[in-house]
Amino acid sequence: MKKDTVKLSVGILAGGKSSRMGKNKALMQIENVTVIERVARELSGFSQVVVSAADKGEYEFLGLPVVYDENRDIGPVEGLRRVLTEADNDYVFVCAADMPNIRKELVDYIAQFICSDYDCYVITDDEHMQPLCAVYSKRVLPVIEKLISEGRYRLREIFALCPTKFIPLEYSCFDKKAVRNINTKEDYLELIKPLVFCVSGYSDSGKTWLISRLINGFIADGYSCAAIKHDGHDHFSDLPDSDTDIYTRSGAHCSAVFSDTRYSVHYRKSTTPDELIMGIKAVCSPDVIIVEGLKGSDLPKIEVIRKGIFEKSVCDKKTLICAVSDCIPPEVVCTSYGCPVYGFDDIGGIIMCVLRYFGVDVN
Repeated sequence: MKKDTVKLSVGILAGGKSSRMGKNKALMQIENVTVIERVARELSGFSQVVVSAADKGEYEFLGLPVVYDENRDIGPVEGLRRVLTEADNDYVFVCAADMPNIRKELVDYIAQFICSDYDCYVITDDEHMQPLCAVYSKRVLPVIEKLISEGRYRLREIFALCPTKFIPLEYSCFDKKAVRNINTKEDYLELIKPLVFCVSGYSDSGKTWLISRLINGFIADGYSCAAIKHDGHDHFSDLPDSDTDIYTRSGAHCSAVFSDTRYSVHYRKSTTPDELIMGIKAVCSPDVIIVEGLKGSDLPKIEVIRKGIFEKSVCDKKTLICAVSDCIPPEVVCTSYGCPVYGFDDIGGIIMCVLRYFGVDVN
């Protein structure tokens, strides 16, 4: 007989201090959306979503009910108490606001274990329990209130006093990314990488020179790089009479050449920038991918504006990170371009501008 679906409320705990990050993790952006918005959207299919916060004013923009700490500075146990108190349903899925890879399907998976035998249903990851990726019954509220009154604030103490079902992640179809938090700047970069942007401009404006300098600069700062060139005139080819050229002319759909240190693959098919970016990401997982060209694309871009070549911007202002020019005063926010303008020699400034654009803290 099919088990009845249990109605769940959702509690997103956003009252942490983000001390290791140095800024509010929930309000950092991924693909132009704050982390907490990403979590809220993913879990919006449940009947109720409640946000727990330490103070008023930060999360009202979500348009969701927000409850605030009454017991100050005691950690997530207070957020758990507040969302359980506010919940319309008997069971509440609780997660942290800095879990950008959480999935509704994982919550549905946990809910399958709900029965009369347990009050807590907690995901475990290897040897770690995840108390902020768990379903709680409202029956645990008296226990939480008792623990708080005794000055005992560790969430795992709840599990010693309430019937708890531990659910190993390894036996599900979900991996560790689903329950990963953003705790450090390195965690954040790992989540958003690769940073993908174009260097665009007219022929002979210095795009290739600038890209090579940017690659040097990013590498010096500890970032790995990859580059893609777009040739709008279709003038490139394999070297004449090379083995790969012979294979291609013989009709091979794909040919490759490799050595002990490198390899190159050639396909006889059309592709898109997105396909190439995904392929490079899968093969070498760089921190930064720079695409040469694609002035008309929606990708973020640096526009190169060169004296005597073409001295006006042609890119959509909405896509510009910055402009690099020898005919516009450097380091100004120009109303004509709507973005910072740098000189060709200010590679450090350009790189800092790119990192800030993608939300990477460069301080």
